[in-house]
Amino acid sequence: MLLLLLTVTMSVKAQREAFKKGSVMIFWGWNRGWFSDSDIHFYGQDYNFTLKNVSAHDRPSSIKNFSHYIDPTEIFIPQVNYHITYFVKDNVGITLGLDHMKYVMDQDQTVEFEGYINDPKYAAMVNNGKVDLSDAKFLKYEHTNGLNYLNLGVQKYKQILNKNKFDVFWTYGLGAGVLIPKTDATLMGKEESDHFHLAGFGLDARTGINVVLWNHFVAKADLKYGYINLPSVRTTLENVKVDKATQDFAFCELVFGIGYTFNTKKHN
Repeated sequence: MLLLLLTVTMSVKAQREAFKKGSVMIFWGWNRGWFSDSDIHFYGQDYNFTLKNVSAHDRPSSIKNFSHYIDPTEIFIPQVNYHITYFVKDNVGITLGLDHMKYVMDQDQTVEFEGYINDPKYAAMVNNGKVDLSDAKFLKYEHTNGLNYLNLGVQKYKQILNKNKFDVFWTYGLGAGVLIPKTDATLMGKEESDHFHLAGFGLDARTGINVVLWNHFVAKADLKYGYINLPSVRTTLENVKVDKATQDFAFCELVFGIGYTFNTKKHN
């Protein structure tokens, strides 16, 4: 009976150690992203126009290029996520993370156009208040290196299953941060900027499932839904202080990957 009680006590203690106060969790994973349609406003010295309800998609690396996921020299190529979480209280963690998403404007679409272009060559591409974006000479627009969301979040961890060798926790919380994209944009033949730039901010709500194995190894899947506002996107190198784009949109992100947790404090 005493042995049984000791076994149960050690099992309960083990599951509690994973996300106990003073614990740290490091995480590496990948994401898929979805974006709402958005209006994109472009302005510069000789143009000022808005493209209405522009659609976009993400760009995950193909599983055929599996080396991108395991080769240390290539693992930053896919849509990746990494973060570190410190538990300020039992089952309450503060997370600093980077979500490397990718945003690619759908090229095969025709959208409404409002504004003006002084260059007659590109002005002629606007017909009946619309422009066909399948002609990439007018515009190619991507945040593919990437749509980088540097964020700080707080999560609550609630245990929903406790077994001898693994525990399952449901998490929920909120996050906020800044966007530092490296935008690949070719606008009306102008030379692209393609530099990292602080372009805006983001907010998100997050929830997920964490499976903790042997009190240290973590398999996790998170879902984020949020809002991104980019009031300062660099588009060209010709006039970096003048040529800009602005946009805002909702996003949904599925994050999955692996982590490791350990405790930095001794408990009696």
